[in-house]
Amino acid sequence: MSESARDLARRLLNSTGEAAPAKPQRPRRGPGRQFADHPEVAAMAHKRASIEAVYAQFGMPNPVFLTRESPNDTVIRWQGRELVNFGAYNYLGLGNHPKVVQAAKDTLDAYGASASASRIVAGEIPIYIELEQRLARMYDVGDALVTTSGYLTNAGVIGFLLRAGDVAICDALIHRSVVSGVQWAGARQLSFRHNDPESLRSVLRMARGNFDRALVVLEGHYSMDGTIGRIDELAAVAREFDCAVMVDEAHSLGVFGETGSGVREHFSMAGGEVDLWMGTLSKALGSCGGFIAGDADLIGAMKVSAPGVAMLSGGPAPSTIGAALAALDVLDAEPQRLTRLWSNAELFHTLLAARDIDLGVSERTPICPVLVPQEFRAGYVSARLLQHGIYAGAITAPAVPVGSERLRFFLTSEHTDDQLRHTADQVADAVEAARELPDLGGMN
Repeated sequence: MSESARDLARRLLNSTGEAAPAKPQRPRRGPGRQFADHPEVAAMAHKRASIEAVYAQFGMPNPVFLTRESPNDTVIRWQGRELVNFGAYNYLGLGNHPKVVQAAKDTLDAYGASASASRIVAGEIPIYIELEQRLARMYDVGDALVTTSGYLTNAGVIGFLLRAGDVAICDALIHRSVVSGVQWAGARQLSFRHNDPESLRSVLRMARGNFDRALVVLEGHYSMDGTIGRIDELAAVAREFDCAVMVDEAHSLGVFGETGSGVREHFSMAGGEVDLWMGTLSKALGSCGGFIAGDADLIGAMKVSAPGVAMLSGGPAPSTIGAALAALDVLDAEPQRLTRLWSNAELFHTLLAARDIDLGVSERTPICPVLVPQEFRAGYVSARLLQHGIYAGAITAPAVPVGSERLRFFLTSEHTDDQLRHTADQVADAVEAARELPDLGGMN
């Protein structure tokens, strides 16, 4: 790292060693500014100003809200440049697959741009049912329900199932959407150590008797750490204590299992070993929306009574359903995509490990975290990579705990060996340069 870069960083510090600009006074309320002093609004305004000042001093682009000019593929266009992209969870390259795109266009022509109603009142179309039946067969359960949003699926389903007096027992790394659902329900939330069956057993042994219904919530593939949920062992522990089990398959459907059918296939589980299988259409299936699969009566009740999931919510855009159906066809017809995905994941992890990059607790899956503690340093690495034609977003608090900031690389079946090798070299250089930066104090 050049001496001038160190000097630039030092000039961002004031005489007290705190990051500049100084923390602003409490914003004054006024017309149109009634929320100016809301803690989150005020903190974000200060944070945004600080970050923009840092990037400006270094002459670096801000990698946040990167505005691309192309599909979110392995290579994207930004400001007329091509970037090797690791910011898309388009694991199998289906988001821009010709058959998937054509299916979306055909469905758009057949049914229009919008369902224009909730499904219960004129919003229903045959392809909703077709996709739901296909997902139910994939999970070996009675029925499924497709929705407009993966986040709202988790929040809405839990908000529908639980009440005051109930409890959700969640893996410590569970997605924020689950937390929102528990809050919506007015239920209690308890946590156990990540992926630890004995920790779950201990929590249930102490607390299960204090609640009516209990729901253990897990993920198949943890999106910030690249770990595989120990679904089979944890579900068995939950059953010992009369708990229902819900699994979030957002990042595991299309990624795990011999045919890409998710962690149920990966662990050779029967569908009924889990009460609710949740997933999204926006990751490996290259579309948009969510789904929930389980017992037919339970799913039927959600279709007519669950706010935010189906009831009082417009049906998914027809084009997204057509795209998801076509994506499942491609997944069946082109199994080599899954093989390439895992080959790329193995190669990239090996390349980074050989360069002494901290990969946290990742398990060599297609989600590869690169830990760069301190928010400014993580942002610096992301911006430096962007300057060298590589995009990977920095993840900071509250998405991850303070002190475990990171870059997150999504591997796809379409990355080439040359792209992965070049990226590993650039990551090593950028991380080393970030280590030499002076501590920016208040900027975490």
